[in-house]
Amino acid sequence: MRRIGTDPVPIALTITKGPVPIALTITKGPGAGGGDVRLGSVATMTTTPDNPLSEEPEARPAGPEEAVLREAEAVLEQAEPEAVASMDVLDSPRRLLLVHAHPDDETIATGATMAKYAAAGAHVTLVTCTLGEEGEVLVADLTHLAADQDDGLGQHRIGELATAMEALGVRDHRFLGGPGRYRDSGMMGLETNNRPECFWQADLDEAATLLLEVIREVRPRVVVTYDENGGYGHPDHVQSHRVTMRAVELAADPTRGEGEPWAVAKVYWSALPVSWMRDGLRRLRASGDLTTFEGMDPEGELPMATPDELVTTAVDATDHVEAKLAAMRAHATQIAVDGPFFALSNNLGNAVWGVEHYRLVQGDTGGDTDGDGRETDLFGGLD
Repeated sequence: MRRIGTDPVPIALTITKGPVPIALTITKGPGAGGGDVRLGSVATMTTTPDNPLSEEPEARPAGPEEAVLREAEAVLEQAEPEAVASMDVLDSPRRLLLVHAHPDDETIATGATMAKYAAAGAHVTLVTCTLGEEGEVLVADLTHLAADQDDGLGQHRIGELATAMEALGVRDHRFLGGPGRYRDSGMMGLETNNRPECFWQADLDEAATLLLEVIREVRPRVVVTYDENGGYGHPDHVQSHRVTMRAVELAADPTRGEGEPWAVAKVYWSALPVSWMRDGLRRLRASGDLTTFEGMDPEGELPMATPDELVTTAVDATDHVEAKLAAMRAHATQIAVDGPFFALSNNLGNAVWGVEHYRLVQGDTGGDTDGDGRETDLFGGLD
């Protein structure tokens, strides 16, 4: 959502892709009339079924997406008032920008963190680089959306992402360059990596300039993305890393792009500590679970994990696990409720979802630390 003209402009959008139409209403905040948005304001975006639902539970239609909306509604009722109100971006001293490759990546890696800061009144902005068109489809009735059939998965995942953001309480989420500007590249080594429109083939400075525009608009004090390997080597994750780091560099350069320069104070890469992953795998195997992360040896090499000594930060957001799980359920085509991800919570408890780790690569750590000496707040030292 971008700032728009100086005069009030009511906007109402409806996304009809997918089994549940999603109505998007832009408003100035509680009490504002007519859905007005003025210059310098951040629109509040809500996702609701196209037709109002009855307040009586038994009258509501059944289905996984409706269940998510109910759960999200309950989560949002617990949010602090300032997180619910629409505000000028710069009114919030805590401004966090996260850059992810596909819809669902944000929830799996950083969902609890996003929910925690949004609930505390921080301005949280999510930029997603592709629609995730090449993803698998785990919902039997929707397999026709796959890239090798109707190729409609990307449009469907726009709605899934909107619902997930509702669960996390995040009002400001965008696609890099607009929805569909860059296509999902597929896994590394596939022919889909060679499509000219895929994100892997994007011109680095061109894509970085699109992100620069967002950075200069919302002026984040903290930016989060992936490490140089994209976590696990997916080309879109690697490219997200490259584009983000380049955009942060360009945003501070007064000779590049439009708008006032902005220097980001702290940049983090999301991380999964080796010790954390080993412990989790050991406990899973001890419980008799041999299928979750099948083939990974708890005592062997774990290329997806980050050496413990490089992990600088641990955000404890266990109070927001319900929001994260609701957001994961929103990504129904990608995450099976009875699949490995949810098996983790059954075997390891909520901590596996509620504590998220990061590696600080720009700026200085600060504030409180945990028992491992890691800072506990992404904004530590900035307040």
